[in-house]
Amino acid sequence: MQTESKTNSLSENASGVKHLISEKLMALGVSEEVAQYLNMLILLIGLLLIIFIVDFIIKKILISAFTQFAKRTKTNFDDLLISNKVPRNIAHIIPLLIAIEFLPNVFVDFYNFEIIIEKALKVFAIILTLWVVRSLLSTLKDYLKTLPRFKDKPIDSYIQVFMIFAWLGGIMSAIAIVTGIPFLKFLTGLGAISAVIILVFKDTILGFVASIQVSINDMVRIGDWITFEKYGADGDVTEITLATVKVQNFDKTITTIPTYALISDSFKNWRGMTNAGGRRIKRALNIKQDSIKCLSDTDIDKLKSIQLIKSYLETKQKDISEYNTKNTINKDLMLNGRNLTNVGVFRKYIQTYIENHSAINKDMTIMVRQLAPTAQGLPIEIYAFSSDKRWINYEYIMADIFDHVLSAVPYFDLEIFELPTTFSIKNN
Repeated sequence: MQTESKTNSLSENASGVKHLISEKLMALGVSEEVAQYLNMLILLIGLLLIIFIVDFIIKKILISAFTQFAKRTKTNFDDLLISNKVPRNIAHIIPLLIAIEFLPNVFVDFYNFEIIIEKALKVFAIILTLWVVRSLLSTLKDYLKTLPRFKDKPIDSYIQVFMIFAWLGGIMSAIAIVTGIPFLKFLTGLGAISAVIILVFKDTILGFVASIQVSINDMVRIGDWITFEKYGADGDVTEITLATVKVQNFDKTITTIPTYALISDSFKNWRGMTNAGGRRIKRALNIKQDSIKCLSDTDIDKLKSIQLIKSYLETKQKDISEYNTKNTINKDLMLNGRNLTNVGVFRKYIQTYIENHSAINKDMTIMVRQLAPTAQGLPIEIYAFSSDKRWINYEYIMADIFDHVLSAVPYFDLEIFELPTTFSIKNN
């Protein structure tokens, strides 16, 4: 009984403090209703001043403390906390708690106002919590991107997925607070509109699934060179998010590709070439078929002056001569028996030239092959890998090889196929 009487006494004293201003005003002749409104207004202004002052002081203290701490540590994580406004957002928590605690004292005579403002403060508390979480996740994202093993990982996608679920939870909590429906009951009723939610967030869901598959299958990393003809992308991946993949093309333009397109469409990732020991050269030149012929001994002796194939010609000439003699081949007709051809010797020359080229990777495939004849001549294709994978140097190496090969064609009594021009037709 004694405890109960003390509690009632404290309640009466608190009530007296809440109504102190209104009682003074009514003593001065102000009506009760006006006195209550003025009492609420004065207390509200006082509470707001206290909140702003506390918020300002705590914000200054926290930011100063974090800054001093960041200067003394070697890690840059605390610097990122400051740049992402984590201390600033945390500083708002205590003023918010003060507002919620003293709110009933301000609206003591206006219960309906108190309910509305209290709900608004609770909604703001949810938003503030999401701000703090977002700041912490942004800090974590920026920090992980400074670590070598995480630089090529789509961290943005994971952060975005988490924040989407966090915002959905926050929005549902806010609606439950405003409507007064218990959260679990509200969540149960949400199943009825799940189809609408899926329709609205279709791209987000597709992006989420795609980003998981891209990450698990290691299809694309930040820094990979990809070619995506459908979207006109040909360059380096600079960013992978939940909805889009940004590619900086070699002309410095930016192409944005939907993330789910990486698993629904075909694209080329050049990472394999980058990680390999060389960059592939695969190009052909077309030989006029009517310039191809068998070589006589005189022709072979003439070609022996080319150092790269001298030993090859001597060995082959000896083997062919022994074979033809052994089998009593009639060489009055060049076609009989075994023979060397100018195109075959030319192909051997290119093979030897490339095998001795300083810019070609000798540990990877080196091949000079003859493709199927076409209306544009006989294609002789060079297939090899340059040691230098840099684009400019690669193009220089390939051009250097074909400059030499094209200039060597006439030495083998061969001709490059070209479509006739107006000038050549007039002169013929």
